[in-house]
Amino acid sequence: MKTTSKQPSDIRVAVIGYGGSFNMGRAHLTEMKKAGMTPTAVAEIDPARLDAAAKDFPGIETYSSVAAMLKQSAADLITIITPHNSHAKLALQCLRAGRHVVVEKPMAITTAECDAMIAAARANKVMLSTYHNRHWDGWIMEAVERIRAGVIGELYRVEAHMGRWGKPGDWWRSSKSISGGILYDWGVHLLEYSLQLIDSEIVEVTGFAKTGVWANATRWKADTNEDEGDVIVRFRNGVWLRLTISQLDSNPKRGQLEITGTKGTYLIDFPNYEIITHAGPETVITRGKSRESEGWRFYQNVADHLTKGDRLIISPEWARRPIHILDLANRSARLGRALRAKYG
Repeated sequence: MKTTSKQPSDIRVAVIGYGGSFNMGRAHLTEMKKAGMTPTAVAEIDPARLDAAAKDFPGIETYSSVAAMLKQSAADLITIITPHNSHAKLALQCLRAGRHVVVEKPMAITTAECDAMIAAARANKVMLSTYHNRHWDGWIMEAVERIRAGVIGELYRVEAHMGRWGKPGDWWRSSKSISGGILYDWGVHLLEYSLQLIDSEIVEVTGFAKTGVWANATRWKADTNEDEGDVIVRFRNGVWLRLTISQLDSNPKRGQLEITGTKGTYLIDFPNYEIITHAGPETVITRGKSRESEGWRFYQNVADHLTKGDRLIISPEWARRPIHILDLANRSARLGRALRAKYG
């Protein structure tokens, strides 16, 4: 893809979705503006949220449908901030209209959806990325640097986990057909962190799932997520990764990432870290707070890519990797066996 703008202010940006949850529409437009790009349009089905966008960004164009925005707006780059199961359909609509696209994470729900999006971006010679701003979280940047420097020796195992015991919240993120499942929210972040640490190709994925506990106990919606999802990923260099997200965990592990090497363990407990190594018979524990996060780098990189031709750090192929793992995990859990990876 060739550069399409001379300077960041030439890039007119828009969002699809300005929902009230977390004020993500406003957050995205604000970050794009800080990177030098020009907020231009919002598409949103809720009139009240369109009014909110107009107040947040005076003069911005507002549309009640994506089709209207694509027809009438001159937006160059569109960020999609909608429920997970709508990402692929909306992205394809925008890519085929010749617009650059950023999709909120997760990129999509299935590998096939990711493949279709990548093919459309290539066919229309436009950019496609996923909002993995947590690629620049302080704790993972610090861990990658220290682990590559050999602080825990040769890395051979990564365990990523989040869990608690309790019924999940009753919203679209807890509906499997919309969200993709329990692993598709924070699990995508934890996988993206892990893939930064493991410099090797994915070989196979095994998935496990426990379902029906909360739905049966409370006569809750039938479309609820799994109560627990578990994935084991084998890499070509011999490293393995385990991801667990649970609503049934009565004894949650400390931290979110436990990274083990031949000389010690690196524990990440946002925003803190703990390094456990050995000096002869003695165990040495070093604790500290990770550096500041730099999530602003995401849109800065997008702007630099579109104006200077800089390498796109969160490429669509990179963003497809965690989705491929989760897609295989879903299928593996249903089939009861490990599945080989198509994309490393």
